[in-house]
Amino acid sequence: MATKSASASQKFLPIREIRDGVVVLTDGTMRMALMASSLNFALKSQDEQMAILLQFQNFLNALDFHIEFFIESRRLDIRPYLRILEDRMKEQTNDLVKIQTKEYLDFVRSFTESTNVMSKSFFVIVPYNPPVIQTSKGLLGKIFNKSSAQTNEDNEHSFEEHRTQLEQRSYVVAQGLAAFGVRSIILGTDELVELYYKLFNPGEKDAPQPGSYSTVTNASI
Repeated sequence: MATKSASASQKFLPIREIRDGVVVLTDGTMRMALMASSLNFALKSQDEQMAILLQFQNFLNALDFHIEFFIESRRLDIRPYLRILEDRMKEQTNDLVKIQTKEYLDFVRSFTESTNVMSKSFFVIVPYNPPVIQTSKGLLGKIFNKSSAQTNEDNEHSFEEHRTQLEQRSYVVAQGLAAFGVRSIILGTDELVELYYKLFNPGEKDAPQPGSYSTVTNASI
């Protein structure tokens, strides 16, 4: 029953597939996502703030395609950290240190229960609208009488061409962000699957682990 419900829910998602770091929507358009670092703008001097704003303005004016900015706010799951503290407390042989660790553990637990500690992630979505040419079932496919294998090969070749165009756009965006101190990384297939799973399942605290998402982002940003 749960499988049927999940299958029915997927029909309402605008995503056809996720492959090779590309999100293919149901309308045939494609997306790549970059995860970006944050910038302590308020801690900058007035001159530095003006310089960042000018660089950001130049970055936007230089683009000949549109992009989307997305900020994800999620309550921070502090449970793994609390488990580490509990293990450290059990390992302590010094009674004074054990008492101090327990007091700190109780403080962290009570603080996080009374206050929403939020984590924020920043993303830049880069779109690409490939030209729509139906060759598999349309008129052109009938005229040229292409086999199914040949059609699949052509579709694969077209996908790689469109992916290259999208990847070039993403590199342009990454370079533009780096100009004013924002580091970014293009998300791969596993990271995209985990990201969309969390977005469409906000009540789930434990997402599937298709790859080393946290390791990649921490090492690159």
